[in-house]
Amino acid sequence: MSRQIFVNLATRNAGRSREFFAGLGWDINPQFSDEKAICVVISDTIYLMILTKVYFQSFTDRPIDLEGETVFSEESRQAVDDVVARALASGGTEPHPARDLGYMYYRAVLDPDGNRFSFVHLDSDTMG
Repeated sequence: MSRQIFVNLATRNAGRSREFFAGLGWDINPQFSDEKAICVVISDTIYLMILTKVYFQSFTDRPIDLEGETVFSEESRQAVDDVVARALASGGTEPHPARDLGYMYYRAVLDPDGNRFSFVHLDSDTMG
């Protein structure tokens, strides 16, 4: 069995989060989704669990308002631009312009709750 990754993030509004992530073209697994949690299927091994703050807090005694960043690789620069366009159309915001470091093309978006997602294309020909 392949190793799976589940990234847990908090939301203030589960319905808005469901619309945002579906707008990126990602599937929602109804078996693990309800009014407290949304299971966003990125691939057959990568999932986002978007949990209401109250529900998320039931799993920990630590504060849940810590900022983090989830980064996804994409097949091309165009794929990066395409997913960011979908994120912006679904209510996300772009905190800064695209960055081109030669070997890496990088764009970030914030979802409606302020969670940061970045999309990168790594150019193996220029990485050395």
